[in-house]
Amino acid sequence: MPAADLVQVLSKLPQQDDPRLLVGADHFDDAGVALLPDGSALVQSVDFFPPVVDDPWWFGRIAAANALSDLYAMGATPFSALNLVVFNTKALPMEVLGSILEGGSHALTEAGVMLLGGHSVEDEGVKYGMAVTGLVPAGQQVTNAGARPGDVLYLTKRLGTGCLTTAARKGKVSDQDLEAACQQMGALNKAAAEAMRAAEVRACTDVTGFGLLGHSHELAAASGVRVALVGRDLPLLSGARELMTRGFASGGAARTLSHLKDVLQLHPDVDDVTTRLAADSETSGGLLMAVPEARVAQLEQELEQRELLVARVGRVEAGEGVALLP
Repeated sequence: MPAADLVQVLSKLPQQDDPRLLVGADHFDDAGVALLPDGSALVQSVDFFPPVVDDPWWFGRIAAANALSDLYAMGATPFSALNLVVFNTKALPMEVLGSILEGGSHALTEAGVMLLGGHSVEDEGVKYGMAVTGLVPAGQQVTNAGARPGDVLYLTKRLGTGCLTTAARKGKVSDQDLEAACQQMGALNKAAAEAMRAAEVRACTDVTGFGLLGHSHELAAASGVRVALVGRDLPLLSGARELMTRGFASGGAARTLSHLKDVLQLHPDVDDVTTRLAADSETSGGLLMAVPEARVAQLEQELEQRELLVARVGRVEAGEGVALLP
């Protein structure tokens, strides 16, 4: 759903005043966190969506990685999962559903997560995802509210999955570029979370449906800071800039730019394609981390040791809102 609609709906819910609630919905964080009786913390999230690619196995793998990413962004260790399935048995063979579930199971096995069951609904269309649960020592959860002026921003996956998958549905993407996008979307953020914890990153969020700009805004608002992104430093998947130039945005770009119209500061030298790539929806995107300057070298070393992308994409400043610089 568009961020603006969610803000309106959630604002009508009663505020929770429970000392066990460590992270709720007020800052639009990646997952909720609750204190358990033994002093540890439970981290929970849920995510499901229609197919982003035609291959059912890849769809399942990507959906599972996307759901688990919310836990990794909070610094949690995933523990268990439940499948969520919407499927049309009258239009599709059950082998398709089997492949989707196999892809999801493949991701869970790699993550060391138990599948406890699930829930299925027969309906038109297909949707798949998971409700996921993780654990973190209470007080050690990483939220989107910890960024401070002077912090440096890093992104651990490339942008462009939105326009690549949109173009793929129209047969306008090369097999090589689509395979690279699937590999990235299906990759767990497990190693990135390990690097994040080792470097004592102060704030984090994963980049998904609201795009880099949308999730940067959530981090800025929750932390009470200004996020300044540098357009020329944004890492892109192969083919993404060309496809966005040809107009293959997912639709998320327009929604995000509309939602941020009052808080987004666009430098006049930033081109429209870069702006839309920064705003477009991502699926199973990377972690956006805010790290103090003093720990930048350690974070880069931790990322390099795990053969992950090392992309310095901006900085945190005093102020408010989000800026996109050339």
